[in-house]
Amino acid sequence: MDKLQIGDKAPAIEAKNQNGELIKLTDFLGKKVILYFYPKDNTPGCTTEACNFRDNYQSLRNDGFEVIGVSIDNEQSHQKFTSKFDLPFNLLADDDQKIVNDYGVWVEKNMYGRKYMGTARTTFVIDEQGIIQHIIKKVDNKNASQQIRDLIRKG
Repeated sequence: MDKLQIGDKAPAIEAKNQNGELIKLTDFLGKKVILYFYPKDNTPGCTTEACNFRDNYQSLRNDGFEVIGVSIDNEQSHQKFTSKFDLPFNLLADDDQKIVNDYGVWVEKNMYGRKYMGTARTTFVIDEQGIIQHIIKKVDNKNASQQIRDLIRKG
């Protein structure tokens, strides 16, 4: 798939959340969606980012946003992560890597000289009609919610 751009229609999503419920992106038409991709449950950066969204969840909801996290972890991993950190939003299990591929965030990474495939931490802000409004490739884990608010304020 070509790289997604601002103004593109967000690719369809259909996946199970941490509770085994089937979630579709189309379920959220009429709401703004913060769709964030992260590498792995229970890792330091991913936990910091998830907790930032948790801590700001109600104010994001008040502003019309729904938060959805996606990683290639399975439902059981998401369930433990959600319970451990009291996360109030959906975490989608993309264990077949369809969503990360559709969104172009399954990439070659390099750590300590070792190359491997993994999820690039990326956030998509999607409008009420399902159109991508913002793509954040350099996510500030500690300030992820504020980073989105700052982008929206700029227009």
